[in-house]
Amino acid sequence: MAELGWLGILVPEAHGGLGLGLAEAAIVAEGLARALVPEPFTATAVLATTVLVGGDNEALKEELLPQIVSGAVLPALAWQERSGTLDVAAIETRSAPFEGGYRLNGTKRFIAGAAGADGFLVSANTNEGVAVFWIERAAPGVALALEPLADGRHFGTLTLSDVTVQRERIIASPTAARAALERALDRTAVVASAELYGIMSRALEMTVDYLKTRVQFGKPIGSFQALQHRAVDLYVQQQLASAVLEDVVRALDQDPEPQPRKRAALASRLKARCTEAAAKITRQAIQLHGAIGFTDEYDAGLYLKRAMVLGAWLGNAVWHRRRYAQLTAPEGT
Repeated sequence: MAELGWLGILVPEAHGGLGLGLAEAAIVAEGLARALVPEPFTATAVLATTVLVGGDNEALKEELLPQIVSGAVLPALAWQERSGTLDVAAIETRSAPFEGGYRLNGTKRFIAGAAGADGFLVSANTNEGVAVFWIERAAPGVALALEPLADGRHFGTLTLSDVTVQRERIIASPTAARAALERALDRTAVVASAELYGIMSRALEMTVDYLKTRVQFGKPIGSFQALQHRAVDLYVQQQLASAVLEDVVRALDQDPEPQPRKRAALASRLKARCTEAAAKITRQAIQLHGAIGFTDEYDAGLYLKRAMVLGAWLGNAVWHRRRYAQLTAPEGT
């Protein structure tokens, strides 16, 4: 992937990347999802990389970004601490200043891409607000545990015990950290939605092919009108998701730095739509396949499991619908 340049899609050309946009990242993510590739492309090349690009430590960018592009360093973002909230400031990890740096203590959970990460972008409270620190995986005081997910991948839990970080390793100061984190989460939700679109598209293709070839009562089951209606309903869901994905990606690429509320509303609109569509299509795919759809040897269940994990990551459909309603509500309501 590094040789193909995929890890540098969102990295500026000045740092060795391709300097492209969300459209290109979404194409790669969709293709990987169609094949259920278990690589943390979105967590590494989108989420963590976007935070680093949005930081205000230019010297650290010049050091780390070319290494990320080449695949020599794989980063992971460690920001979340508890379920039920995506507020980047809702953290308890603290950094205590000392001469020349900080000592960090706390626990980060739900870290995507942690299993293969060489280092972590860790958010922590300082006296001036939230900042993001670069901590190498092998640093003293760092402990990483992996939690299995439904789709066979893992989230990481990072425990920091008096981890020493030099001032020069602060990726984003309190003046830049919150904006960088929120921007990264919204843009990653868009690329994760592209993954969901790849999953639902492949699951629907598998299902339609099966309806055309499975014979019952002397004819393909796809000739039965009741099943045709169900397949059309799933196709409509896929096309709605496709339209929203195209619209949101175009809007964010044409205006890479929109107002935060507008960006968040676009991301929530897309994530809610793709999460619901992927869940419906993958579940119906198993039902329309009949008994074979329930077996571990058949791929339909694998697509359902991946859709479940991605649908919950960075906010499920209910959370994003609520946020969208709040962000788009007229003032005073």
